[in-house]
Amino acid sequence: MRTNLRNNLKSILFLTFIVFCFNQSFAQETEITGTVTTVTGEPIPFANILIKGTSQGTSADFDGIYSISAASDQILVFSYVGFKTLEVPVGDQKVVDVQLQEDVATLDEIVVVGYGTQDKKDLTSAISVVKSDQIQKRQTTTVAESLQGLATGVNVRGGGQPGQEAKIEIRGLKNLQNANPLYVIDGLVTTANRDFNPNDIESIQILKDAAAAAIYGSRAANGVIIITTKKGKQGPLQVSVSSKWSVTEVPRYDLAGQEEFVRLNNMAYDNAGIPRQDLNLDVNTDWQEEVFRTGLIQDQNVSFSGGGENSSYFMSGNYFGNKGTVIGTKFDRVSFRVNSSGTKGIFSIGENLALSNSKNNEIGGPEALRGNPFIDVVRLFPTIPVYDEDNPGGYGYGKSGVANTFAANPVAISNLIDQSIQNFRIRGNVWAELNPFPFLKYRASFGYETSFDNFKYLRKEGSWTLNQPYEASFTNQNRAQSQTKLLENTLTFTHDFGKHGLTVLAGTTYQKDSYEQINGLKRNLLVNPNTGEYFDVLDLGDQAQVGGFRNEASLLSYLGRLEYNYDDRYLLNAVFRRDGSSRFSDANKWSNFPSLSLAWRLSNESFFNIESISDLKLRASYGELGSGNIGNYEYQGFINTFGAIVLGTGQNLTPSATQVRLANSELQWETLKQTNLGLDLALFKNKLQITADYFIAKTENVLFGFPILLSTGNDGGNPIANAATVENKGFELNIAYNKVINNDLSFNASLNFTKLNNKLVKLGNGLNESIQGNTITRAGGPVGMWYVLQTDGLFQSQDEINNYTNSEGEVIQPGAVPGDIRFVDFNDDGEITNEDKSIVASPWPDFEMGFNAGVTYKDFDFSMNWIGSFGATVYNGYRSIVDRFDDDSNYRAGVQPWTPENPNTDFPRIVKGTTLNSRADSDRWLEDGSFARLKYIGLGYSLPQNTLDKIGFSKVRLSLSAQNIITITGYEGLDPEFSNSNIFQRGVDLGSYPNVQTYSLGVEFGF
Repeated sequence: MRTNLRNNLKSILFLTFIVFCFNQSFAQETEITGTVTTVTGEPIPFANILIKGTSQGTSADFDGIYSISAASDQILVFSYVGFKTLEVPVGDQKVVDVQLQEDVATLDEIVVVGYGTQDKKDLTSAISVVKSDQIQKRQTTTVAESLQGLATGVNVRGGGQPGQEAKIEIRGLKNLQNANPLYVIDGLVTTANRDFNPNDIESIQILKDAAAAAIYGSRAANGVIIITTKKGKQGPLQVSVSSKWSVTEVPRYDLAGQEEFVRLNNMAYDNAGIPRQDLNLDVNTDWQEEVFRTGLIQDQNVSFSGGGENSSYFMSGNYFGNKGTVIGTKFDRVSFRVNSSGTKGIFSIGENLALSNSKNNEIGGPEALRGNPFIDVVRLFPTIPVYDEDNPGGYGYGKSGVANTFAANPVAISNLIDQSIQNFRIRGNVWAELNPFPFLKYRASFGYETSFDNFKYLRKEGSWTLNQPYEASFTNQNRAQSQTKLLENTLTFTHDFGKHGLTVLAGTTYQKDSYEQINGLKRNLLVNPNTGEYFDVLDLGDQAQVGGFRNEASLLSYLGRLEYNYDDRYLLNAVFRRDGSSRFSDANKWSNFPSLSLAWRLSNESFFNIESISDLKLRASYGELGSGNIGNYEYQGFINTFGAIVLGTGQNLTPSATQVRLANSELQWETLKQTNLGLDLALFKNKLQITADYFIAKTENVLFGFPILLSTGNDGGNPIANAATVENKGFELNIAYNKVINNDLSFNASLNFTKLNNKLVKLGNGLNESIQGNTITRAGGPVGMWYVLQTDGLFQSQDEINNYTNSEGEVIQPGAVPGDIRFVDFNDDGEITNEDKSIVASPWPDFEMGFNAGVTYKDFDFSMNWIGSFGATVYNGYRSIVDRFDDDSNYRAGVQPWTPENPNTDFPRIVKGTTLNSRADSDRWLEDGSFARLKYIGLGYSLPQNTLDKIGFSKVRLSLSAQNIITITGYEGLDPEFSNSNIFQRGVDLGSYPNVQTYSLGVEFGF
């Protein structure tokens, strides 16, 4: 008993001593408070604060405010992803406010590469990373438009039509079908079309070379754009709201007014010896004023995000509305997104879900060059009234002997045709991960996308052009649904063995696509006698027509990737994918797509000791990619079962069937083989970064449908064949500089340069050349070269005409008169024919550039983006209309045609009814399409932190910006940055919707 008491007493005394020592220790600690901000004064939410040498630490709150107990002899370590770590001795300080500087070396350190991530510094292939703030500061409808000028090797051409999809081309021409790259959004293979809200983007990775894109195999030949949307972060609820309003203006032609038009039109008729038109001089219509208008865009966004230690969430809503600059055009989109995830032990689960509803109203027109407002406003006379009660429907247009033009009245089309397409889209995926060991991860993902499409076309009674036959009112409507189901399973092994780092990925994917449509048409619609509105439901009217179809396709794939890193000096990445597609016959269904890329980081070698070089890495890669961008059933013949034949002695009508489309059962995958050599260089502690790449890409077995004669019995479109080989060579250079001068001032600038050369190695099908319009594509040369007659000035006298002879002394243009164009007799046969055409220029630019710069000074920020394209020759379709004079249209203002009194001009004499001076196939309409454009310029102001603290907000920013306001070019069309979907005539500008000038006011705030 006494022994136990003695032992208990010793224990109590010992514990008392320990508690006393701890009390003495704690007595020396003090409460340290402060704020963690950026060098510009913005708080860094949830920054980490740790007492050096211990595990004791804390995190700042949403406003960057923290509190921690520490002794005077201890050191506080402040850190946050993307910023340099800062150590501060405590000493006798009670308040420690710190500013963390951005660490350029760690910004965007993790890059999404498809079915995984890699450190940006360890990339062995050509990948461009675009940040979300660069995307979202512009006022655009689609992601593609926002990428313009931000990455090397990425060519983007858009337009000002509401809801218009921009055309994006990565590293030049890969095939002859003008296909867009593959989009992958949060792991779902989809499209980043006008239904997608760009404000939801967190980051974009552009996989440019074959080694980077090989993990996507058969769909990656045109490049891959991986989009990662925003996710929630640990911490309390964060609310972010942004509102942007924009005014848009379309560029306009400089056309002749009534007086000048009448003078020139009379001159053309007089020179032709034709009686003048009886022009209506009581009318002076400015058709551009009637058709074009000031547009308005609004972009409203709100998001909610947050999370706990094991879960996160992000929700956003968006309304985007664009009232177009052309009457009758409008685009509206409402979208909603939810991203969430949670973790429990070794198990994680999450989802990404997006819903959108968009509606696009277009000005309807039955013909490409009649119904296009940018053509019709040029072809219509100022002496034609907008309204004319004598015409069906009450609209003005051409009239024989008074206004000899077949142009369409856009105001009439806008009112007589209602055309819209509405899409309700659901897309997203659900994923789950299992991490049974730190080095092993299994991931399963199910992606689903469906779109419910509603197309409606209403044609009211009335006319919009001269000699238009009567057509009863009708409505044509269709309902369609598309579905994509994607099931993926991957297993990833990651482990470091000393200096060796190894990551192995293996997986399978299965994708099934389906599309089905039903359509109907009714004529002679009922009209509400009180309002004049048409009843456009399909149960009214007569002469019903119905139809429908269904398509299905599936793709099964096996994939694997090996990543090896030795001592952060030698890097290897090998990828293999095997794809099987239902779009090809059983004999050609499967194909393999391998790649191998290597990198050597010289800067980590022991012999390398250049202080100014922070990082130096050499890269080399080779890979093969595929493309099966064809219809679902191209390898199968199409049978028409609606035929009938008379047989037998009784001449009975018997049902029959016949093949109406030729098919090629031997179709194979296109295969792109690409070699890439690259260099990554960082200087002066990563302030200056340089990336350079040279590549050679050859696409073999290019799938294309060359025209064949209808006499073959083919009546279902041109049959597809593996008919060509296309080669691209290119050089890319990106230079970026970031500098923090002090706590008030920082700036950044980047310059990107791209040079591409394409060549059609062979055409296939026994062809040596293909002529389309005014272009020719020959084996061994670039695609779509200009193939036209060459002009050689004007004849000034009859003697010049008589003396213009070939080598045999034959007069080449005996029918010409002074003032006419002199054409080059290229083949010296004494006459001007198609045989005199020659290749005169290229529609492909010599090089393209982008320049981006930004400056931050205290609470102000400024940024701008320039783009440029140089060396391309383009076809000015506008001038080919207004300057021809053989046809009736309006004319350019200020034209000074050749006359005996005005011989010192390059504009030929004007004459009605002859194409002598107006041939569309001459170099008269070719112009230098080079341009430099200020694509974006913006100024922002953020409220200072002390003001935000008073009003209870974490961020308030006001911005002013403008787009497309300065263009330096010699091109005389509306916009040198036009787009043409025909790959063989990409340099033809004929009624393309121009980019609009946009002036925006925005406000962002968060709390």
